Amino acid sequence: MDVTVAEYIRRTVLKIPRDEIKTMLQKWGFLSETQLQTVNFHQIKENISQDVVQLCEENSADIKQAAVLDIIYNHIYPNKRVWSVYQMNKTVVCFSCVTGEETEFFDLTDFKKKFKRQLRSALKNVTINFREYEDNAVWIRIAWGTPYTKPNQYKTSYVVYHSQTPYVFISVSVLKSNLPLLCQALVVASNYHDIREMELRSHSLNSLKDIVFKRYSQNFQTYYPRPLQERNVAPESGDLRIIQENRNEKERIQRVNQEVFGDGPQPKLEFAQYKLETMFKSDPKMGVLDEKEPFRCLVKFSSPHLLESLKSLAPAGMADAPLSPLLTCIPQKARNYFKIREKKGFFPGSFVSP
Repeated sequence: MDVTVAEYIRRTVLKIPRDEIKTMLQKWGFLSETQLQTVNFHQIKENISQDVVQLCEENSADIKQAAVLDIIYNHIYPNKRVWSVYQMNKTVVCFSCVTGEETEFFDLTDFKKKFKRQLRSALKNVTINFREYEDNAVWIRIAWGTPYTKPNQYKTSYVVYHSQTPYVFISVSVLKSNLPLLCQALVVASNYHDIREMELRSHSLNSLKDIVFKRYSQNFQTYYPRPLQERNVAPESGDLRIIQENRNEKERIQRVNQEVFGDGPQPKLEFAQYKLETMFKSDPKMGVLDEKEPFRCLVKFSSPHLLESLKSLAPAGMADAPLSPLLTCIPQKARNYFKIREKKGFFPGSFVSP
């Protein structure tokens, strides 16, 4: 077994939580149950990794087997990477493409053949591995080299392609210059015409799928307000009109929040970015801005769970309900990168007073 392969397997095993190493190796299937029984999985991970490498040495593992183990790891822990959503389009617009449902027969063998041929015609030194999962998802792992160097197995790109849809989820390596080659190979192999980025990114691969596959839904007109149970008894001297007004406002906020965000849990996104490119509007007599230049600004909202955080703002009294559509439209628009520009036909000279 090559030294670089042994080191790569060792590092991959070290990334796995100790309690899950055996289960993941069983899913890998490269080592027999008899071999796995010889490993003490209760020792420190460094020793476990060395034992696993020794068994792989006995089985003459190569980079192909090592890559499969890496795919299994990333499939179980997809949130370790940042994923971007891309949508492919055919030359002729059809109903199935619009709805995201592709009815053509998908030949995985033909897809692999075309993908490898297209990519290797542009770059010889590249390692390509595939693994198909039960949800019609094809996972592709690409390790990039250069015309003069071997593929770097530690700087890989990942692609998750659902064969019955035009959507592709890509996690690129630091070598972003190879992204056009990857996109072209996908278009050719899947018989599409072009591909575009959807400006939707997250660590949560499943949440991105929920958004683009419309598995996330909002339940409009399904909420019927009920009187809230007050935790504290109002004092006898309290103004009943104020108490009723507060109760009505809480019910309104709950109803509006329900209509905007729905019942279920929100897709997990970590940020939303808004790039503002508009004209500064003021009275020309004020002389605030002599030259009519665009006003540029970048606003970024960040949170471990942004949509759930936004959902909690109004009930907590930290924002008015409903929130701005710029914040609540993220799942419907299927994007968390926005550019806000002037409407077409806006005449820069027609400033209005604030």
